[in-house]
Order: sequence, then C-alpha cells, then structure tokens
Amino acid sequence: MEYGLIGEHLPHSFSKEIHEQLADYTYELHEVEKDDLDAFMRSKDFKAINVTIPYKQDVIPYLDEISESAREIGAVNTIVNRGGRLCGDNTDQMGMTALIRKLGLDLNGKTVLILGTGGTSRTAQYVCKKLGAAVIRTVSRSGRDGSLSYENAALECPEAQIILNTTPSGMFPKPDAQAIDLTPFTKLEGVVDVVYNPLRTQLVRQAQSMSLPAEGGLYMLVGQAVAAVEIFLAEKLPDDALDRVFLSLYKGKENIVLTGMPGCGKSTVGKRLSKLLGRPLLELDQMIEKKAGVHPSEIIRTQGEAAFRDLESEIVSEASMQTGCIISTGGGVILREENMRRLRANGRIYFIDRPLRYILPTDDRPLSADREALEQRFRERYPIYKATADVIVPVKGLPKTVAETIRKDFEA
Repeated sequence: MEYGLIGEHLPHSFSKEIHEQLADYTYELHEVEKDDLDAFMRSKDFKAINVTIPYKQDVIPYLDEISESAREIGAVNTIVNRGGRLCGDNTDQMGMTALIRKLGLDLNGKTVLILGTGGTSRTAQYVCKKLGAAVIRTVSRSGRDGSLSYENAALECPEAQIILNTTPSGMFPKPDAQAIDLTPFTKLEGVVDVVYNPLRTQLVRQAQSMSLPAEGGLYMLVGQAVAAVEIFLAEKLPDDALDRVFLSLYKGKENIVLTGMPGCGKSTVGKRLSKLLGRPLLELDQMIEKKAGVHPSEIIRTQGEAAFRDLESEIVSEASMQTGCIISTGGGVILREENMRRLRANGRIYFIDRPLRYILPTDDRPLSADREALEQRFRERYPIYKATADVIVPVKGLPKTVAETIRKDFEA
C-alpha cells in the first residue's frame, strides 16, 4: 500500500472517494486488527496513511516526529514516511476549523459546549482554544472529571453560544438519536456536528429549524482530507479543492425524495429522474410489497391502515439509510412525522403538486378508491405535503417536464 487509511472497521468510509477526487493516486482502505498493528507500523510499508478509530493514539509510539498540534491534542490521523522516518500530524483540527469558518461562526470570547469527552472532543477543545473561545465546557454521560452531565448541561451552562457535538449520537443506524435538546439554550449562535452519515442529523435539523447556522461533519471530513493530501504530497492544492469536492460528494450522497397524492405521477417522474441522473429508484410501495408478499392495498383491506403504516415506517427507515437514490414515496408517508424526519436526514423533499382535478381515483387504492374519498384525502394531506417539502413542484406539464424541473433544482 502506498496511500490509504488504516482502522478497525472501514466499510462505510468515504475517504477513498474523497482522496481520489483530490489527488492522482490510488487510496486503499486497509483494515488492521489490533494484534496486527505493531507489525504493520514496524514494517513502514507505505508512503503516507491516514489513521482512524481506534488507532489515533496507538500509533504515536511508532513515530519519529510529531507535530505540535497532534502532540497537544494527543492524537494522530496523518502519517508520512520520509525515508524511513514516520512523521505524524493531526488534520482533523484543520477540517474542524474549516467547518466552523464555513458556518461563519466567531468563537472569539464565546462560551462553547462540547458534547463528548473522547478523542474528537480533545480535537474540538484544541480548535476552540485556538479560535479564542472564552469558556469551554464538556458534557459526558457520567458528568465526571469536570464535565457536565447531559441532564444538567442546560441548567449549568444556559449561556452556551456554540454547541459542538463530537459523539456518534444521531449516526446511522440510529438516526433518531439526539445527544441534547437545543430548546433551553436561548443564546445559541450555531451548532457543529462531526457526524456525516446521515448528512443532516436530528441535532442539525433542530438547529436549522431554529434558524441557526448548523451543519454535519462532511465538510470537516473533506477539509481534513485536503490538509492530509497537501502533507502527503508536500504541495498546495487549488483554493477551490475543498468546496469543489465537498459539493460533489454532498450532491452525490443526497437522496431525491418525491412526495404527493396517490396518482400525482411520483412513480413516472421517479423513473425519468432515475434515467436522467443515473441513480437507482426506490419505490417504497414496491419495497413494502416485496417484504409483505402482498400488495399494499391488500394489507390495508385485511389488516387495517395502522398495520400498513407500521410496515411503511419500517421500509422508510431502511430506504432513508441509502444515499444517492431517487425515493418515490406512498401518498400517506407524510402522515407520520418520524417518516419525514428520517427521509430528510439524507434527502431533499420534492412535493409533486398536481391539481386535484387531474388526479383520478383507482380501485387499487382503498383510501382513495372513489372521488369523495380522494377529495377528503387531498384536504387532509395537502397542508402536510406543503409543510414537509423542501421544494414544491407545481405540475404544469408532462412528467418529463416535472422531472427536468426537479433535476435543474437539485443540480443548481
């Protein structure tokens, strides 16, 4: 291996994709068992590597040189082999600094609350000190060693102006988790979350709903990779490299989620979008039918709507963990807040707003089988479709026109 990443479990890493967009080399994901780390480090059989959990501290004894920042943080994530001498650095702090600046947050003289006390928390504490934070408090489950507990954080530090999450809370496969409720922090100016999968954690979405600058950790991930590549190759990358690769990766991972009334054209538009963008199409009703072995209408007729909605929510949870997809939803998916919360974690929601007069009732939809039932569903759901959409797409033409409108918006 010349260039790559070492760690214990790497199947979901984005690092290979990021590095190979930034530099002209092959970047390998190399899983190393704990018992094999000593032999790997002593062999020095690499030009440059990144290091991730759980080895950011374990590699330090093997280094001949270590940067001042890495030494102060107590963790190394970048190692370069310079003629047999292993030189370690920490580019996580560079990526975190880039993310904070992207959000336009000024930490100078501010009170910062850091969630978590692990290795990434130490990086955050270093960055906050460098950016001039006046007060830095950490939060842990135990509340020991000078940290606040999650239960008492809002009571003991209500003046927090910046909250920075360094825990895995909210990461897939548990995207509904949220380390702390932001409501009590009335002086908040912004929220930073190092979690990058999903793209938008529940913590980030709550902050955004409060009109606060907030973002997940993907920009930090790309930022630390830019810094690592510059160290690997001893050369400066173009100034636009970070933003260019971040936008490419973000758009590539984000799902397009189609909502709307039964019969509004979601499936047809979804198929056209799939061809236009070269993305897989996930039809939630088809996924439900495959799992249940019967058509959704049969589930509603024989087991009732509540049973169907429970199964639908299971399928939504599965689909929302995918990235880079077109997701065509059932007409009633918007009725459960948990569904939309999960779909929005990695998705941009497009409401296909077809006028009621152009939607026809059909026998295979028990909840809108006749005109009266269809109109009732429309009155009940229309405000929810609008409220849960990121983009409302009025239907004024053929499905190909609707698909093209969505494509242009998504790629803008």
